[in-house]
Amino acid sequence: MGSATDLKKGAVVKYNGENCVVIETQHIKPGKGGAFFQTKMRNIRTGKVVENRFRSEETVEFVRVDRRSYQYLYKDGNDLMFMDVNTFEQIGIPDTSLGEEICFLKENEIAQLAFEGEIVLSVDVPLHVNLRVIQTEPGFRGDTATNVTKPATLETGAEIGVPLFINEGDLIRVDTREASYIERVKE
Repeated sequence: MGSATDLKKGAVVKYNGENCVVIETQHIKPGKGGAFFQTKMRNIRTGKVVENRFRSEETVEFVRVDRRSYQYLYKDGNDLMFMDVNTFEQIGIPDTSLGEEICFLKENEIAQLAFEGEIVLSVDVPLHVNLRVIQTEPGFRGDTATNVTKPATLETGAEIGVPLFINEGDLIRVDTREASYIERVKE
């Protein structure tokens, strides 16, 4: 058991009898009334996203998790195959039970898997990854308006907005939490 003030992204809590991963949390202090935490959580079993408000003084049941490093190998149908970096044991995880940030994971990348016993609760990808742009429209000389972005498809199939000066073949750093462009990477 813990307090609602301990809620943060990636925490696993028991909510309505189900294990849920906190996707997003925001502390809100309205002008009238008590402060509360607005949270978005993904049900681990069903994959559905639910929203809930926890009062600051409310108690929350946290699930004890064990985090281990696994290497992402490949996609097999609807399963993503991972290998334990210590024991070389392979496991398959249904892609429906994983979050949005999984689309930024390249083959052979290391990710943190959260376990409760032998059940995989979540997959935490690195906060920043370097990916190659495989398709985007060319930027034109003179397009100098600030904060203008264009859509780009990355090597993993993910789509994000990038600045106009980014071209096909460029290597960029991506923030996996926000699904946003950070910078161009020099090779």
